[in-house]
Amino acid sequence: METKKKAEENKICPLEVAVNTISGKWKIPIVWQINEGKKRPSEFLRGIAKVDRRVLNQQLSEMVEDGILTKQSFNELPPRVEYTLTELGEQLVKILW
Repeated sequence: METKKKAEENKICPLEVAVNTISGKWKIPIVWQINEGKKRPSEFLRGIAKVDRRVLNQQLSEMVEDGILTKQSFNELPPRVEYTLTELGEQLVKILW
């Protein structure tokens, strides 16, 4: 598992990797919104009060890097991006329940 690999590389405990992965003010609300079916950044902005677009994009990028989300870009005008949960992200939702 990739989390185990990260922990071994950084010589930290896997629980610390997990906490670092979901830490961030907006990561849990983002996962919750995606679980409810919202997929586009504009939907997150409407669904999560007071989140800044720049911070939202940063948190989404981190979650893609960590393997919680996948990002799909569509080649159309205006540009459209959708995020979905990975298998790891779906497991996170089960844990949060």
